[in-house]
Amino acid sequence: MQDKTLSAIPRHFHFIFGLKPQTEPFHIVWYLCLKSCIEVNNPETISFYYEHEPFGPWWDKIKPLLNLVKLEDVDYGFNEELYDQHSEGQFIKQHDLTYAHKADFLRLKILLEQGGVYADMDTLFVKPYPDELYNSLCVLGNEEHGSKVNSLCNAVIFSQAGSIYVEKWLSQTHNVFDGTWNRHSCREAALLSEDNPDLVTVVERDCFFHFTCSTKGLASLLAKVSDVPENLYSIHLWSHIWWDKNRTDFVKFHADMLTIDFINEVDTTFNLFARRFL
Repeated sequence: MQDKTLSAIPRHFHFIFGLKPQTEPFHIVWYLCLKSCIEVNNPETISFYYEHEPFGPWWDKIKPLLNLVKLEDVDYGFNEELYDQHSEGQFIKQHDLTYAHKADFLRLKILLEQGGVYADMDTLFVKPYPDELYNSLCVLGNEEHGSKVNSLCNAVIFSQAGSIYVEKWLSQTHNVFDGTWNRHSCREAALLSEDNPDLVTVVERDCFFHFTCSTKGLASLLAKVSDVPENLYSIHLWSHIWWDKNRTDFVKFHADMLTIDFINEVDTTFNLFARRFL
């Protein structure tokens, strides 16, 4: 059993971006992620890891507040040939989503070495994370209702440096990666939590993932005003399924529609939370 007295999780937040060439200006959504993290959680440091530096007015506005970490010659440790072995992997490759898998591996390496809090760039922070989360060994959020745990989403991870759970997870990630979206990440995290319940704290879905990765969940977040629970600390936007205007299998909403005018003038759940950070 890992000793919980080793150290508290540092209030050092980690974000990964730019693992492919940047062809569009830094989006307001990504600015809001970083700005809300600063204002809501008052982190000691925000480290921003990138291969290709962003550009544009929103980037210029937030860049001075970040600890920039340029990634050089990173071995992400997975076999991209596995994408070709099934339809899901072919879809990931076709839609240029392989950067997400690079980030899956990199986030675990960073947390194992440094500890802290990792969050995806399509996160909006709405309420300070409570102290008890920082006093854990490792924290993940359930994606399911109730006590059922089939998937622990890796879009928010709290971890002490040297976490045994994260070490096991990273090792298994290399072993089980098969080119599907989350067998190696969210599903493997759930399987490890079943075998090592003393090494990880699982918080209920409402804390990080109240709005589900579904047509209904995204509509509740991006198209209308919905009630939110008391224990909602951050919102995950699941942007990979709606960002591209050519992808309409979940919603017809896309990134070009999410402008500063839209946020300021149209009442939606996301917009009402986001306005305070503009």
